[in-house]
Amino acid sequence: MLKTISLRTTSRNQLVDITSQVETIVHESEVQNGICILYVPHTTAAITINENADPDVKHDILNKLAELVPRLNDYAHTEGNSDAHIKSSLIGCAQTVLISKGHLVLGTWQGCMFAEFDGPRNRKVHVKIISD
Repeated sequence: MLKTISLRTTSRNQLVDITSQVETIVHESEVQNGICILYVPHTTAAITINENADPDVKHDILNKLAELVPRLNDYAHTEGNSDAHIKSSLIGCAQTVLISKGHLVLGTWQGCMFAEFDGPRNRKVHVKIISD
């Protein structure tokens, strides 16, 4: 089963919690045990699993990435979004989450986060559910 989550980001750099949308897709699939693959088909966005309880974590992640990969630098790519491409490569475009008893297997504080690095934009996350 393949489903797509569509979202609209509101800022250039943003982490969006999509855990509830992914859980809904898992529930609709009726898969009790298997895997859920999250895939972002964009070169300036990513997907990560991290803490979704304290908003300061999102802030810290985005600030550290901005420090490590500044927006302005001596980049050869002339579109003005080289930093977004690099951040996307560092975080990655896919994550795999286990499914057990019809639910995502996540730690107490973990959530699925869409990472925007070149927004605001309309974006997609593909969700593939595979049963055991």
